[in-house]
Amino acid sequence: MQLEMAEQKEADASQQHQEDGGIKRHEDTGEEAPAGVVQAAEQSEAAADSDTKPSTTTSDRHISIQTTLEGLEMLVDLNGAGRKSCPLCPEEKFKACYSHKLRRHLQNLHWKVYVESKGSRMCICHLPCRNLKPSLSGDQVSGRHMAHYHCVVCSVTIARKTDMVSHLKRHVNKGETEASYSGSSDVQFEEPTPSGQAYEILKELGTNVQLLPNHTTPQKSDTYFNRKMKTNRQLVFCSIAVLAEERNPLECLDAFGATGIMGLQWAKHLRNSVRVTITDISDICVKMIKENCELNNIRVDGGSRGPRAPEKAGSEAETAPIATLEVAKMDANVIMHLRSFDYIHLDPFGTAVNYLDAAFRNVRNLGIISVTSTDTSSLYAKSPNVTLRHYGCHIVRTEYYKELAARMVVASVARAAARCNKGIEVLLAVALEHFVLVVVRVLRGPTQADESAKKLRKLVHCQWCEERVFLKLGNMVDGELLSHSCCW
Repeated sequence: MQLEMAEQKEADASQQHQEDGGIKRHEDTGEEAPAGVVQAAEQSEAAADSDTKPSTTTSDRHISIQTTLEGLEMLVDLNGAGRKSCPLCPEEKFKACYSHKLRRHLQNLHWKVYVESKGSRMCICHLPCRNLKPSLSGDQVSGRHMAHYHCVVCSVTIARKTDMVSHLKRHVNKGETEASYSGSSDVQFEEPTPSGQAYEILKELGTNVQLLPNHTTPQKSDTYFNRKMKTNRQLVFCSIAVLAEERNPLECLDAFGATGIMGLQWAKHLRNSVRVTITDISDICVKMIKENCELNNIRVDGGSRGPRAPEKAGSEAETAPIATLEVAKMDANVIMHLRSFDYIHLDPFGTAVNYLDAAFRNVRNLGIISVTSTDTSSLYAKSPNVTLRHYGCHIVRTEYYKELAARMVVASVARAAARCNKGIEVLLAVALEHFVLVVVRVLRGPTQADESAKKLRKLVHCQWCEERVFLKLGNMVDGELLSHSCCW
């Protein structure tokens, strides 16, 4: 066996020497080299270049991105004789071996260690595709190259598998699901605009909205949509319907539009009784809200500046819009400082304490403000430090922790209203698993503000006997407090 391996090695070396010698002789004599020799030389040079230069072009797919195992095995001729090198490993990491061993190596390492996206596998790559970090002297550090993955969309190289998964999610959030190398290299890759044909259509309370494929991922998607918040949207709609019976038309604000589902429901069902304004700071959200308006036959105020609606033939072109609303790209605090509203709904991602001062500054008298807080970790006593920082309360986990969460939000709303010389009347307070909703009516005047501020009390809870008592106003502890429990 060793003799056969030595003879095969000598044969390969002699063949390579003859090819090199043939190329050199033809260069010296000025004659053309045979096609086979030139092709072999070009292939060897291309292989050397692919091992030494990083893959930075976006017009070709990297060899580590495959859809089937057969495609990965086709990178090297496994049916031929002799030793062969791994196409995804350098020579110093994995030495040339016979076909059966190389096939096991491709199957057990590169094909099983992967990140999958849209039916394609980004197999792990050990080639020197990533540039080494320079040292303090400016020279590149010598050492082994780090294993990495090549992104199927933008061909960037990322070492950790979890980082690559997060990187792909960001592509999906932006709507970049097509690979940038799928088209010609002369055409620049553009972010696709929302389209009703490409995204999921959801219907809720008779209102259609189109959603991104990963709309359920918070913090990663600008157009985040939570199906579990349907109860919240219904309660908010009931509160604005009650106010619409008292006065109309109402100036309503949905300060955090996202998909625009809540503002679209107001405009579609209440029609001329409300004048809805939907704002969001994200360009993607603003585009999607305008697309959803067209989907529900609702005219966008100032529609000449928005996207052009598709042309319709026949009676559809003559159909008048059922309602009108305004869509603006603006920060919530800015628009609430600039304009006055009868109804304001705050539903940010997390706590809403950063927007209460701006909401109470210009809200009209006897108007309504609804606040949805989704920071349940701090409201439900899981993060007491955050609770103290946001709401100014020391909280412990009790059997009535949801009631405490609703009371803390109401107290924060009352303090914000009092700073603007306004009082509140609590209309609704709901604390469920995913959110805390508080709906209050605004009462103008310092007298109303003082009455609301006097209702704020501190609660003393005994963890031994579960006794709780509200402290009276003042700094002195009343003697009656000590007589309520044997523990005090």
